[in-house]
Amino acid sequence: MSLAASIVVALVALLHFYFLVLEMFLWDKPAGMRAFGQTPESAAATKVLAANQGLYNGFLAAGLLWGLWLGPEGFGVKVFFLLCVLVAGLYGAATASRKILYVQALPAALGLVLVHLSRSA
Repeated sequence: MSLAASIVVALVALLHFYFLVLEMFLWDKPAGMRAFGQTPESAAATKVLAANQGLYNGFLAAGLLWGLWLGPEGFGVKVFFLLCVLVAGLYGAATASRKILYVQALPAALGLVLVHLSRSA
């Protein structure tokens, strides 16, 4: 896999680990409320749901890192988890915030293109 593809996959994984931290540990703290536009009341009411969502983001990050660890044999793993991130990003952009399209879906799409190009090279 090309260095560019590996870097983008790693960045997508790091982004999702960051989402895990925001959603599981910082949701009702100033940084988490600022990141998601929450009030203290809404953050308190949705804290458990956000933690669950954060856990899923952690699974996405772990899958991407696993794919990188596998090297060339991890092609299918990387594609699967990048597709999961892309679908989640498209759904989030359609239902929650258009910003998710740029923060989540676009990096995943770029990763998919680079992973596929590096395999055919």
